[in-house]
Amino acid sequence: QLEEAAIAGHVGARFALAHNEKARHGSIDRAVKHFIIAANLGCNNSMEALKQFYTKGDVSDDKFTAARHTHQAAIDEMKSPEREEQANLERIISRK
Repeated sequence: QLEEAAIAGHVGARFALAHNEKARHGSIDRAVKHFIIAANLGCNNSMEALKQFYTKGDVSDDKFTAARHTHQAAIDEMKSPEREEQANLERIISRK
């Protein structure tokens, strides 16, 4: 089910698959591939995981740079004035 959700584009499922690959199977290469896909969809946690792998030398400069650019593009694409306004309203409400 996790694989099906990841294939369907569920970012959380893709992130979970990456962790499973590393923790259960010890497959860093496969974990990195899943983290890259999730980061490309805008997953901040996956980008943070990729940074850790990059600092350890498990991700090449080219792959990390490409993932960083694609991640930022996904984040930028999700921005809108309406979302910004809603986020500001939620911050105001949470302070009360």
